[in-house]
Amino acid sequence: MTDLFYTNMDTPVGPFLVAGNEEALFYTSFSTGRWPRKPQPDWIEDVGPVKPYIDQFNAYFDGDLTEFNMKLAPSGSPFQMQVWAALQEIPYGVTWSYGQLAKHIGDPGAGQAVGAANGANPLPIVIPCHRVVGGDGTLTGFGGGLETKLTLLSLENAAADAGDQMRLL
Repeated sequence: MTDLFYTNMDTPVGPFLVAGNEEALFYTSFSTGRWPRKPQPDWIEDVGPVKPYIDQFNAYFDGDLTEFNMKLAPSGSPFQMQVWAALQEIPYGVTWSYGQLAKHIGDPGAGQAVGAANGANPLPIVIPCHRVVGGDGTLTGFGGGLETKLTLLSLENAAADAGDQMRLL
């Protein structure tokens, strides 16, 4: 395995773990929620190699970035990889239900499996699992906690609304 570098950056939702190297981003994690990811003993604490990712996350949190441009290196089952790829197709400022996501991947009966894959997402925010809600539009489980999910959705909605207003002027 290649060396992984990490740092915890300050964000509006609390400390946020960013882990990767010059080649790709491997993991992100919220400090909140049920199962925050912890740095592994063989990871190297060094902001330098992950600084380009941090710059993009800062722009996202500032409302200036709506689409990430970075190579990702998630690791999961073929089904998880399919769900994570589909998550990246949910537009900024938009939410889909688990059922919509299951239909999008061609398996309308896989809502629960889609939910499990969402929960296993190793790259929250950049693979936007926070954009998935219950069938009735309610906020449902999120690894970073529902308050974090609400903050991310509110940030995206405010930035999307501001962008619409700018286009109208």
